[in-house]
Amino acid sequence: MANNTSFDLSHLLYRYPSRTALLEEFAPAVPLADKIAPPFWYFIGFLGNPISAAVWLGQRMRRNNSSAIYLGALSITDLIFLVLHLMYVLHMAWGYDVYNAKIGCELFHFAYYVPQYLSTFLVLAFTAERYVAVCHPFLKEKLCTVQRAAVVVFLLLAFSLALSSAQAYIWTFSELENSCNIRPEAGVGDNWSFWSVWTWVTDIFAFGLVPLAVLVFNILVLREIFKISRKDALTRQHSQINGTGGGRANGGNSAASTITLLSVSTYLIVTQLSATVLSCLNPSFPHGGMNMSDSEIRADKTWSSMFTYLEVRKIVEVICMSHYACYFFIYCLTGKHFRKEVVRLLTINGRMPFLNSLVAKSRRKERYSMVSTNGGPTSETYATNFSTTM
Repeated sequence: MANNTSFDLSHLLYRYPSRTALLEEFAPAVPLADKIAPPFWYFIGFLGNPISAAVWLGQRMRRNNSSAIYLGALSITDLIFLVLHLMYVLHMAWGYDVYNAKIGCELFHFAYYVPQYLSTFLVLAFTAERYVAVCHPFLKEKLCTVQRAAVVVFLLLAFSLALSSAQAYIWTFSELENSCNIRPEAGVGDNWSFWSVWTWVTDIFAFGLVPLAVLVFNILVLREIFKISRKDALTRQHSQINGTGGGRANGGNSAASTITLLSVSTYLIVTQLSATVLSCLNPSFPHGGMNMSDSEIRADKTWSSMFTYLEVRKIVEVICMSHYACYFFIYCLTGKHFRKEVVRLLTINGRMPFLNSLVAKSRRKERYSMVSTNGGPTSETYATNFSTTM
Protein backbone atom coordinates (compact mmCIF):
# COMPACT_ATOMS: atom_id res chain seq x y z
CA MET A 1 0.00 0.00 0.00
CA ALA A 2 2.87 2.34 0.82
CA ASN A 3 4.42 1.72 -2.59
CA ASN A 4 1.12 2.43 -4.32
CA THR A 5 0.73 5.67 -2.38
CA SER A 6 4.27 6.71 -3.32
CA PHE A 7 3.56 5.97 -6.98
CA ASP A 8 0.26 7.84 -6.86
CA LEU A 9 1.81 10.97 -5.36
CA SER A 10 4.62 10.97 -7.91
CA HIS A 11 2.14 11.36 -10.76
CA LEU A 12 0.83 14.87 -11.42
CA LEU A 13 -2.78 13.80 -11.89
CA TYR A 14 -2.91 12.18 -8.47
CA ARG A 15 -1.53 15.25 -6.74
CA TYR A 16 -3.87 17.55 -8.67
CA PRO A 17 -6.94 15.56 -9.69
CA SER A 18 -8.69 18.60 -11.18
CA ARG A 19 -7.58 21.01 -13.86
CA THR A 20 -8.58 23.97 -11.66
CA ALA A 21 -6.35 22.81 -8.79
CA LEU A 22 -3.41 22.37 -11.16
CA LEU A 23 -3.80 25.82 -12.67
CA GLU A 24 -4.27 27.50 -9.31
CA GLU A 25 -0.91 26.11 -8.29
CA PHE A 26 1.16 26.75 -11.42
CA ALA A 27 -0.81 29.26 -13.56
CA PRO A 28 -2.94 31.26 -11.10
CA ALA A 29 -3.71 33.97 -13.67
CA VAL A 30 -5.96 31.52 -15.55
CA PRO A 31 -8.64 30.97 -12.86
CA LEU A 32 -8.14 34.53 -11.60
CA ALA A 33 -8.93 35.98 -15.04
CA ASP A 34 -12.10 33.88 -15.18
CA LYS A 35 -13.15 35.22 -11.79
CA ILE A 36 -12.47 38.91 -12.47
CA ALA A 37 -13.28 39.80 -16.10
CA PRO A 38 -16.37 37.75 -17.07
CA PRO A 39 -18.65 39.22 -14.36
CA PHE A 40 -18.33 42.60 -16.09
CA TRP A 41 -19.41 41.05 -19.39
CA TYR A 42 -22.28 39.22 -17.66
CA PHE A 43 -23.57 42.45 -16.14
CA ILE A 44 -23.41 44.30 -19.47
CA GLY A 45 -24.65 41.38 -21.58
CA PHE A 46 -27.51 40.33 -19.33
CA LEU A 47 -28.87 43.88 -19.61
CA GLY A 48 -27.85 44.90 -23.11
CA ASN A 49 -28.62 41.75 -25.08
CA PRO A 50 -32.29 41.41 -24.04
CA ILE A 51 -32.87 45.11 -24.78
CA SER A 52 -31.16 44.74 -28.15
CA ALA A 53 -33.22 41.68 -29.00
CA ALA A 54 -36.46 43.41 -27.98
CA VAL A 55 -35.64 46.45 -30.12
CA TRP A 56 -34.41 44.63 -33.23
CA LEU A 57 -37.22 42.07 -33.21
CA GLY A 58 -39.89 44.66 -32.43
CA GLN A 59 -42.41 45.23 -35.19
CA ARG A 60 -41.23 48.79 -35.88
CA MET A 61 -37.64 47.68 -36.58
CA ARG A 62 -38.06 44.33 -38.29
CA ARG A 63 -41.04 45.20 -40.50
CA ASN A 64 -38.95 46.45 -43.43
CA ASN A 65 -35.49 45.64 -42.13
CA SER A 66 -33.95 42.25 -42.86
CA SER A 67 -30.77 43.07 -40.93
CA ALA A 68 -32.87 43.47 -37.79
CA ILE A 69 -33.64 39.75 -37.94
CA TYR A 70 -29.94 38.90 -37.90
CA LEU A 71 -29.11 41.40 -35.18
CA GLY A 72 -32.01 40.26 -33.02
CA ALA A 73 -30.96 36.62 -33.41
CA LEU A 74 -27.38 37.64 -32.63
CA SER A 75 -28.47 39.31 -29.39
CA ILE A 76 -30.35 36.20 -28.27
CA THR A 77 -27.43 33.96 -29.25
CA ASP A 78 -24.94 36.07 -27.32
CA LEU A 79 -27.20 36.08 -24.27
CA ILE A 80 -27.42 32.28 -24.33
CA PHE A 81 -23.64 32.02 -24.61
CA LEU A 82 -23.12 34.28 -21.58
CA VAL A 83 -25.47 32.08 -19.52
CA LEU A 84 -23.54 28.96 -20.56
CA HIS A 85 -20.23 30.70 -19.95
CA LEU A 86 -21.37 31.59 -16.45
CA MET A 87 -21.96 27.88 -15.86
CA TYR A 88 -18.51 27.15 -17.30
CA VAL A 89 -16.82 29.66 -14.97
CA LEU A 90 -18.71 28.39 -11.92
CA HIS A 91 -17.51 24.90 -12.79
CA MET A 92 -13.92 25.60 -13.84
CA ALA A 93 -12.89 28.64 -11.80
CA TRP A 94 -15.05 28.37 -8.68
CA GLY A 95 -15.13 24.59 -8.32
CA TYR A 96 -18.90 24.00 -8.43
CA ASP A 97 -19.90 20.73 -10.10
CA VAL A 98 -22.33 22.36 -12.49
CA TYR A 99 -22.15 19.71 -15.21
CA ASN A 100 -20.10 16.93 -13.63
CA ALA A 101 -22.61 14.20 -14.27
CA LYS A 102 -23.52 11.58 -16.83
CA ILE A 103 -25.28 13.13 -19.82
CA GLY A 104 -24.86 16.57 -18.25
CA CYS A 105 -21.24 16.68 -19.34
CA GLU A 106 -22.06 15.78 -22.92
CA LEU A 107 -25.09 18.07 -23.13
CA PHE A 108 -23.23 21.05 -21.74
CA HIS A 109 -20.37 20.89 -24.24
CA PHE A 110 -22.82 20.33 -27.07
CA ALA A 111 -24.82 23.40 -26.03
CA TYR A 112 -21.72 25.46 -25.23
CA TYR A 113 -20.45 25.43 -28.79
CA VAL A 114 -23.77 26.15 -30.55
CA PRO A 115 -23.96 29.91 -29.74
CA GLN A 116 -20.23 30.32 -30.45
CA TYR A 117 -20.65 28.97 -33.96
CA LEU A 118 -23.98 30.69 -34.56
CA SER A 119 -22.70 34.09 -33.44
CA THR A 120 -19.96 34.16 -36.07
CA PHE A 121 -22.24 32.78 -38.77
CA LEU A 122 -24.87 35.47 -38.11
CA VAL A 123 -22.28 38.22 -38.44
CA LEU A 124 -21.17 36.68 -41.73
CA ALA A 125 -24.79 36.53 -42.92
CA PHE A 126 -25.65 40.18 -42.38
CA THR A 127 -22.22 41.28 -43.65
CA ALA A 128 -22.83 39.35 -46.87
CA GLU A 129 -26.27 40.92 -47.08
CA ARG A 130 -24.78 44.38 -46.68
CA TYR A 131 -22.34 43.53 -49.47
CA VAL A 132 -25.28 42.67 -51.76
CA ALA A 133 -27.14 45.84 -50.81
CA VAL A 134 -24.16 48.11 -51.45
CA CYS A 135 -22.33 46.40 -54.31
CA HIS A 136 -25.29 44.79 -56.12
CA PRO A 137 -28.26 47.06 -55.34
CA PHE A 138 -30.41 45.60 -58.15
CA LEU A 139 -30.44 42.27 -56.29
CA LYS A 140 -31.35 43.85 -52.95
CA GLU A 141 -35.12 43.58 -53.29
CA LYS A 142 -34.86 39.91 -54.22
CA LEU A 143 -32.17 38.67 -51.82
CA CYS A 144 -32.41 40.98 -48.81
CA THR A 145 -35.87 40.31 -47.44
CA VAL A 146 -37.16 39.70 -43.94
CA GLN A 147 -38.54 36.30 -44.93
CA ARG A 148 -35.24 35.21 -46.45
CA ALA A 149 -33.35 36.45 -43.37
CA ALA A 150 -35.56 34.34 -41.09
CA VAL A 151 -34.90 31.26 -43.26
CA VAL A 152 -31.14 31.91 -43.23
CA VAL A 153 -31.13 32.23 -39.43
CA PHE A 154 -32.94 28.90 -39.13
CA LEU A 155 -30.47 27.19 -41.51
CA LEU A 156 -27.48 28.64 -39.67
CA LEU A 157 -28.90 27.37 -36.39
CA ALA A 158 -29.31 23.89 -37.86
CA PHE A 159 -25.75 23.98 -39.19
CA SER A 160 -24.42 25.11 -35.80
CA LEU A 161 -26.27 22.29 -34.06
CA ALA A 162 -24.77 19.79 -36.51
CA LEU A 163 -21.24 21.08 -35.95
CA SER A 164 -21.70 21.02 -32.18
CA SER A 165 -23.12 17.51 -32.08
CA ALA A 166 -19.60 16.02 -32.20
CA GLN A 167 -18.90 17.57 -28.79
CA ALA A 168 -21.41 15.17 -27.22
CA TYR A 169 -19.13 12.34 -28.36
CA ILE A 170 -15.81 14.03 -27.60
CA TRP A 171 -16.63 14.80 -23.96
CA THR A 172 -17.72 12.34 -21.29
CA PHE A 173 -18.01 12.16 -17.53
CA SER A 174 -15.35 10.04 -15.80
CA GLU A 175 -16.63 8.50 -12.58
CA LEU A 176 -13.09 7.48 -11.61
CA GLU A 177 -11.78 11.06 -11.77
CA ASN A 178 -15.18 12.65 -11.02
CA SER A 179 -14.65 15.13 -13.85
CA CYS A 180 -15.70 15.92 -17.39
CA ASN A 181 -12.90 14.83 -19.71
CA ILE A 182 -12.10 13.91 -23.28
CA ARG A 183 -13.51 10.50 -24.12
CA PRO A 184 -10.61 7.99 -24.34
CA GLU A 185 -11.72 6.78 -27.78
CA ALA A 186 -11.79 10.36 -29.06
CA GLY A 187 -8.30 11.03 -27.73
CA VAL A 188 -6.54 8.05 -29.31
CA GLY A 189 -3.77 9.21 -31.61
CA ASP A 190 -2.69 12.33 -29.72
CA ASN A 191 -2.36 15.14 -32.29
CA TRP A 192 -4.15 13.04 -34.90
CA SER A 193 -6.96 11.94 -32.64
CA PHE A 194 -10.57 12.61 -33.58
CA TRP A 195 -10.76 15.24 -30.83
CA SER A 196 -7.67 17.13 -32.03
CA VAL A 197 -8.51 16.99 -35.72
CA TRP A 198 -12.17 17.91 -35.24
CA THR A 199 -11.37 20.77 -32.87
CA TRP A 200 -8.66 22.08 -35.17
CA VAL A 201 -10.80 21.92 -38.32
CA THR A 202 -13.98 23.39 -36.83
CA ASP A 203 -12.16 26.14 -34.90
CA ILE A 204 -10.19 27.19 -37.96
CA PHE A 205 -13.36 27.19 -40.05
CA ALA A 206 -15.79 28.89 -37.65
CA PHE A 207 -13.42 31.20 -35.78
CA GLY A 208 -10.75 31.76 -38.43
CA LEU A 209 -12.08 31.48 -41.97
CA VAL A 210 -15.50 32.96 -41.23
CA PRO A 211 -14.07 36.16 -39.66
CA LEU A 212 -11.66 36.40 -42.59
CA ALA A 213 -14.63 36.13 -44.98
CA VAL A 214 -16.31 38.91 -43.01
CA LEU A 215 -13.15 40.98 -43.41
CA VAL A 216 -13.16 40.44 -47.18
CA PHE A 217 -16.81 41.52 -47.46
CA ASN A 218 -16.08 44.59 -45.35
CA ILE A 219 -13.20 45.59 -47.61
CA LEU A 220 -15.39 45.19 -50.71
CA VAL A 221 -18.19 47.25 -49.14
CA LEU A 222 -15.83 50.02 -48.05
CA ARG A 223 -14.24 50.11 -51.48
CA GLU A 224 -17.65 50.43 -53.13
CA ILE A 225 -18.71 53.15 -50.68
CA PHE A 226 -15.52 55.06 -51.46
CA LYS A 227 -16.22 54.82 -55.20
CA ILE A 228 -19.83 55.96 -54.76
CA SER A 229 -18.80 58.84 -52.48
CA ARG A 230 -16.17 60.02 -54.95
CA LYS A 231 -18.66 59.82 -57.82
CA ASP A 232 -21.27 61.77 -55.83
CA ALA A 233 -18.70 64.41 -54.94
CA LEU A 234 -17.80 64.86 -58.61
CA THR A 235 -21.49 65.04 -59.54
CA ARG A 236 -22.18 67.74 -56.93
CA GLN A 237 -19.12 69.69 -58.03
CA HIS A 238 -20.27 69.52 -61.66
CA SER A 239 -23.79 70.61 -60.66
CA GLN A 240 -22.46 73.61 -58.74
CA ILE A 241 -20.24 74.66 -61.67
CA ASN A 242 -23.20 74.50 -64.04
CA GLY A 243 -25.54 76.19 -61.58
CA THR A 244 -27.96 73.27 -61.39
CA GLY A 245 -27.84 73.05 -57.62
CA GLY A 246 -27.62 69.42 -56.69
CA GLY A 247 -29.33 68.63 -53.42
CA ARG A 248 -27.99 66.51 -50.69
CA ALA A 249 -28.34 62.79 -51.34
CA ASN A 250 -30.92 61.03 -49.26
CA GLY A 251 -28.55 58.38 -48.04
CA GLY A 252 -28.12 59.25 -44.37
CA ASN A 253 -30.15 56.31 -43.11
CA SER A 254 -28.34 53.82 -45.34
CA ALA A 255 -24.94 55.25 -44.41
CA ALA A 256 -25.71 55.06 -40.68
CA SER A 257 -26.90 51.47 -40.98
CA THR A 258 -23.77 50.54 -42.91
CA ILE A 259 -21.64 52.04 -40.16
CA THR A 260 -23.53 49.97 -37.57
CA LEU A 261 -23.09 46.70 -39.43
CA LEU A 262 -19.47 47.37 -40.33
CA SER A 263 -18.69 48.26 -36.71
CA VAL A 264 -20.25 45.05 -35.41
CA SER A 265 -18.44 42.88 -37.94
CA THR A 266 -15.12 44.64 -37.38
CA TYR A 267 -15.45 44.12 -33.63
CA LEU A 268 -16.01 40.41 -34.26
CA ILE A 269 -12.99 40.21 -36.58
CA VAL A 270 -10.61 41.82 -34.09
CA THR A 271 -11.75 39.80 -31.07
CA GLN A 272 -12.38 36.47 -32.77
CA LEU A 273 -9.19 36.35 -34.81
CA SER A 274 -7.07 37.38 -31.82
CA ALA A 275 -8.42 34.46 -29.79
CA THR A 276 -8.17 32.11 -32.78
CA VAL A 277 -4.50 32.86 -33.40
CA LEU A 278 -3.66 32.09 -29.78
CA SER A 279 -5.77 28.93 -29.87
CA CYS A 280 -3.90 27.70 -32.94
CA LEU A 281 -0.62 28.00 -31.03
CA ASN A 282 -1.78 25.40 -28.50
CA PRO A 283 0.18 22.48 -30.08
CA SER A 284 3.37 24.54 -29.82
CA PHE A 285 3.20 24.45 -26.03
CA PRO A 286 3.05 20.80 -24.88
CA HIS A 287 3.17 19.77 -21.24
CA GLY A 288 6.28 18.31 -19.63
CA GLY A 289 6.82 15.07 -17.76
CA MET A 290 3.93 13.82 -15.67
CA ASN A 291 6.05 12.31 -12.89
CA MET A 292 7.93 15.46 -11.92
CA SER A 293 7.72 16.98 -8.47
CA ASP A 294 6.28 20.45 -8.03
CA SER A 295 9.72 22.03 -7.76
CA GLU A 296 10.87 20.21 -10.89
CA ILE A 297 7.79 21.40 -12.77
CA ARG A 298 8.51 25.02 -11.83
CA ALA A 299 12.10 24.67 -13.02
CA ASP A 300 11.18 22.84 -16.22
CA LYS A 301 11.15 25.07 -19.34
CA THR A 302 8.51 22.98 -21.10
CA TRP A 303 6.03 23.24 -18.24
CA SER A 304 6.84 26.92 -17.65
CA SER A 305 6.27 27.75 -21.31
CA MET A 306 2.93 25.94 -21.34
CA PHE A 307 1.66 27.65 -18.18
CA THR A 308 2.77 31.08 -19.43
CA TYR A 309 0.98 30.41 -22.71
CA LEU A 310 -2.21 29.37 -20.89
CA GLU A 311 -2.14 32.55 -18.79
CA VAL A 312 -1.63 34.84 -21.78
CA ARG A 313 -4.25 32.99 -23.78
CA LYS A 314 -6.80 33.16 -21.00
CA ILE A 315 -6.31 36.89 -20.45
CA VAL A 316 -6.74 37.59 -24.16
CA GLU A 317 -9.78 35.30 -24.37
CA VAL A 318 -11.66 36.92 -21.47
CA ILE A 319 -11.03 40.32 -23.04
CA CYS A 320 -12.08 39.14 -26.50
CA MET A 321 -15.29 37.56 -25.22
CA SER A 322 -16.53 41.13 -24.72
CA HIS A 323 -18.11 40.94 -28.17
CA TYR A 324 -20.78 38.69 -26.69
CA ALA A 325 -21.82 41.56 -24.40
CA CYS A 326 -20.91 44.93 -25.91
CA TYR A 327 -22.68 45.14 -29.27
CA PHE A 328 -25.39 47.13 -27.48
CA PHE A 329 -22.99 50.07 -27.16
CA ILE A 330 -22.19 49.93 -30.89
CA TYR A 331 -25.88 49.98 -31.72
CA CYS A 332 -26.42 53.01 -29.47
CA LEU A 333 -23.39 54.92 -30.75
CA THR A 334 -24.04 54.35 -34.45
CA GLY A 335 -27.82 53.95 -34.73
CA LYS A 336 -30.15 56.92 -34.24
CA HIS A 337 -33.25 54.79 -34.74
CA PHE A 338 -31.96 52.18 -32.31
CA ARG A 339 -31.40 54.82 -29.62
CA LYS A 340 -34.91 56.15 -30.09
CA GLU A 341 -36.42 52.69 -29.85
CA VAL A 342 -34.42 51.96 -26.68
CA VAL A 343 -35.77 55.14 -25.08
CA ARG A 344 -39.30 54.22 -26.17
CA LEU A 345 -38.89 50.71 -24.74
CA LEU A 346 -37.35 51.81 -21.43
CA THR A 347 -40.02 54.48 -20.90
CA ILE A 348 -42.83 51.99 -21.54
CA ASN A 349 -43.87 53.57 -24.80
CA GLY A 350 -43.50 57.10 -23.44
CA ARG A 351 -45.68 56.73 -20.34
CA MET A 352 -43.02 58.19 -18.01
CA PRO A 353 -43.77 61.94 -17.74
CA PHE A 354 -40.20 63.09 -17.11
CA LEU A 355 -39.06 61.51 -20.41
CA ASN A 356 -42.06 62.39 -22.54
CA SER A 357 -40.12 64.99 -24.52
CA LEU A 358 -37.50 62.41 -25.51
CA VAL A 359 -40.11 59.85 -26.46
CA ALA A 360 -42.08 62.37 -28.46
CA LYS A 361 -39.04 62.98 -30.64
CA SER A 362 -38.39 59.27 -30.99
CA ARG A 363 -41.91 58.54 -32.22
CA ARG A 364 -41.75 60.56 -35.37
CA LYS A 365 -43.00 58.52 -38.28
CA GLU A 366 -39.86 57.15 -39.88
CA ARG A 367 -39.10 54.22 -42.11
CA TYR A 368 -36.50 51.91 -40.66
CA SER A 369 -34.60 50.35 -43.53
CA MET A 370 -31.01 49.20 -43.05
CA VAL A 371 -30.88 46.91 -46.05
CA SER A 372 -34.24 45.98 -47.45
CA THR A 373 -37.62 47.54 -47.98
CA ASN A 374 -39.04 44.17 -49.02
CA GLY A 375 -40.98 45.76 -51.77
CA GLY A 376 -42.57 48.23 -49.51
CA PRO A 377 -22.75 36.46 -33.14
CA THR A 378 -10.56 27.99 -23.71
CA SER A 379 -12.83 32.39 -23.80
CA GLU A 380 -14.41 31.95 -23.76
CA THR A 381 -14.55 31.96 -27.47
CA TYR A 382 -13.33 28.44 -27.18
CA ALA A 383 -13.53 25.81 -24.50
CA THR A 384 -9.92 25.51 -23.41
CA ASN A 385 -8.52 22.30 -24.85
CA PHE A 386 -6.73 21.22 -21.71
CA SER A 387 -8.21 18.51 -19.56
CA THR A 388 -6.95 16.43 -16.70
CA THR A 389 -6.32 13.55 -19.10
CA MET A 390 -3.52 15.56 -20.78
